[in-house]
Amino acid sequence: MTFPLLSMLVRVVLVGTLLSPGVSQSTQKVTPPSDLLIARQFAPIFYQALGDKPHSDYITNFDFDGDWRGDNNWNNSANKDFPLKAHIYYSIAETATHYFIHYAVFHPRDYKGGERKGAILSELIREGAKRGGKYDPTGLADEATLAHENDMEGALVVVKKENNVLADAQVIFVETLRHNSFAHYQTGDPVAGTQSIKLDGQQPVLYVEPKGHGIEAFTGEQKQVANKDFLKYVAGELAADPDTVNATCRISETTACQPVSYDLLPLTSLWAKAKANEKTTYGASFDYGEVKLSLKLPGSKQSEKTIKIGKAGCAFLGGVGGVNMARPPWGWFDRDQKERPLGQWFFDPAKTIKQDYKLESGFQTTYIRLPFWAQ
Repeated sequence: MTFPLLSMLVRVVLVGTLLSPGVSQSTQKVTPPSDLLIARQFAPIFYQALGDKPHSDYITNFDFDGDWRGDNNWNNSANKDFPLKAHIYYSIAETATHYFIHYAVFHPRDYKGGERKGAILSELIREGAKRGGKYDPTGLADEATLAHENDMEGALVVVKKENNVLADAQVIFVETLRHNSFAHYQTGDPVAGTQSIKLDGQQPVLYVEPKGHGIEAFTGEQKQVANKDFLKYVAGELAADPDTVNATCRISETTACQPVSYDLLPLTSLWAKAKANEKTTYGASFDYGEVKLSLKLPGSKQSEKTIKIGKAGCAFLGGVGGVNMARPPWGWFDRDQKERPLGQWFFDPAKTIKQDYKLESGFQTTYIRLPFWAQ
């Protein structure tokens, strides 16, 4: 009879040891999730609308053709030897209370106005603007150019953390880029200047327009879905080829679309090319000077760190239609926020969100680790 009692005492001692110090399991250290795990947990679902050239609406990676040249992507995207497998780029910034996740969506062609006519008209507008100086009688120059080689737009997803338990975290804000204009969304009831956005679990649901690929919240309204075929891109561990999945669907006729799995790629590869000033990848650069961030790294006090960025590629090399029109996230801007320094939306997302949503001083903008571009 003594052996069961002894066994019980041993179990009590072991449990007490596992819970010490402080007895409570909540005091035990939790291993932070990896960047990739965070990005997958909150990766948007993209409803990609298809235009009259659906292959040109496939989402893929910049080097889908096996090189890092920007000025052959338009032509190579039509080459069946280069399947447009689904990839989306990401990066993570983190404060003590929130994750800030950038997602960047690449297409080899922006074919607004038609693949042939749009490109020709874009070149005519560009030439006219060149000959007439800065005067553009059409009003269509710059990003509104009807077609151009390469296209990258995307979203910033803001997640409120819950003790580093991803399943308990909540998406609260989403900003999307649609042709040099940021749209502001929040979950729940929107406030002035914002719109509501739907979630599927923890994933924001986004709409990507055909041809020009501007991104906004998916509503399912007729202006988005009427008379359009779609591909539904969902994050996974594999990069699927839409041509082999047979996943095209009409949302106006069915709510069940077979998903196309997209894989996530870190933005580090595009940033490395930008900092190296790779002229086959980037056709324009910008001197970002210095960026100041508030930091509280492990084992150190909170401080302001000045990070010298200097010159970096800010627009992909592209020769069809508008020249060098597509930009990576550090080159994105809102035409109505010209006072905001170029790059702030990417380099300092916490401050950006605080300003855009007019948040109170309690919203933390101090980062708890260096972002990848500052290392």
